[in-house]
Amino acid sequence: MSPRRTGPGPLSHRDESPDRLYTVTGGRTRSGPDTPFDLVTLVVTESEPTPGMQSEHAAILRLCRRPTAVVEVAAELGLPVGITRILLSDLLDTGRISARHPRTPAGGPGGYRLPDPDILEQVLVGLRNL
Repeated sequence: MSPRRTGPGPLSHRDESPDRLYTVTGGRTRSGPDTPFDLVTLVVTESEPTPGMQSEHAAILRLCRRPTAVVEVAAELGLPVGITRILLSDLLDTGRISARHPRTPAGGPGGYRLPDPDILEQVLVGLRNL
């Protein structure tokens, strides 16, 4: 069986088989219960990649030099959002990234609303299907 190709991101040559995803996450299926990552959380790199670092972690550090939403990181990596959250948790725990929710103007007329996470998930699925 040949590896399944994923999206156009920098790691698109990787396969998304369960074995590969298991290896990438060290067997974990969920990020910690107190991790702050939802689809619109902005992630920013706090340090550069180091030699010997897992390639997915290094790719995240390169992608997030400017604030980048979790859903964008997942799309660029060509990985499921759940796997991406686990990888982000690893980096957050070691202080290599910071995470925050996007700021919105005060409520009221003309105030911005965050997109519905379900809609963002559907957009991500649609992009993967292209």
